[in-house]
Amino acid sequence: MIGIAILGAGDIANTHIEACQQLGDRCRIRGLADVNREKAEEKKQKYGLDCPVYTDYRELLGQEDVDLVSICLPPGLHCEAAEAFLLAGKHVLCEKPMAPTLQECDRMLEAARRGGGKLSVVAQNRFKQEVMKTKQLIESGALGDLLFAQANSLWWRGDNYYKLCWRGTWEKEGGGCTFIHAVHHIDLFLWMMGEVDSVQSLVDNQNHSGSEVEDVSLSMVRFRSGAVGSLVSSLLHHGERQSLIIDGQKASIEIPHRLSVSRQMGNGYPEADEAAQAELEAQFRGFGELSYTGHAGQIDDMITAIETGRAPLVSGEDGRRTIEFITGVYQSAFLGQTVRFPLTEKDPFYTREGILRHAARFHEKGESVDSFADLGISVGGTL
Repeated sequence: MIGIAILGAGDIANTHIEACQQLGDRCRIRGLADVNREKAEEKKQKYGLDCPVYTDYRELLGQEDVDLVSICLPPGLHCEAAEAFLLAGKHVLCEKPMAPTLQECDRMLEAARRGGGKLSVVAQNRFKQEVMKTKQLIESGALGDLLFAQANSLWWRGDNYYKLCWRGTWEKEGGGCTFIHAVHHIDLFLWMMGEVDSVQSLVDNQNHSGSEVEDVSLSMVRFRSGAVGSLVSSLLHHGERQSLIIDGQKASIEIPHRLSVSRQMGNGYPEADEAAQAELEAQFRGFGELSYTGHAGQIDDMITAIETGRAPLVSGEDGRRTIEFITGVYQSAFLGQTVRFPLTEKDPFYTREGILRHAARFHEKGESVDSFADLGISVGGTL
């Protein structure tokens, strides 16, 4: 049985605790840490946890019955905590986004190499039935060469969202909707389409006057395969309709699930190829079902990786790749240039200092509160 410690008693900790409890005898929560002891004690009581509570997570470093640490802290604190536990030989599952900068991502990866533990970054949407089947269908070659992809990461947040003390500033949050929200869809975008060659982006703040960071971004992407794509991230869409569209030579597939196959008529216009579509649908449905989905699926995968010695499905390198793309978006938008990959430590946005020097502050940070009432959050929208 794998012993798990939870760092942070905010909203996302609920999801991790519920996922661990869903896994039954696969794991046990052995510790809960938060600087606010009362908040941590409330969480412990809410879920009936039988574990100690700490106000300093460093007290968990030497706890022998803790194998895996779930980091549910604000993004700006991910690197320091992950480094500490990885160097202590623990395994780490870090909430998205991995860290605000590529420099911090590289520090985390180096700590994993030195300490020998496994590092994974939360990308729970990979562990959804239709997402996994979409990936398998693409890998089968059934769609042919991939030509174009469109990711729509559309969310809605009110001004109150940015009252939380660590949100809405480049220094503490690390970015806006591209960094905090589109990270879900960027992971899938890259997972499905492969390595990126270049990006050209625009970011703005249209409707959140208490936030320094962006609430909308638009990006045009060229992949190394030759495919092209676009990504929209927004906190302005009241319906929170999110989607990923992938066009191949032989068919198009979407998430939420939709398959389309066209053939041309004599004049070049399309008509539906119902037989080919039915064959693809049968292949899609024929892929195996996941035993667990969402966060439970990812924690189960991480436990299996620890038990068997294999790599987790979502690696630290995968988490870094997403941050590299986001860094490219910001570098392109704020410097007014097309950015080519890979990025290196010579790029102006590689470090926190570089981001703070070059990123525009759209507004001043407004009212600030230490925490919210536990009203629940959304972690995946309609995707």
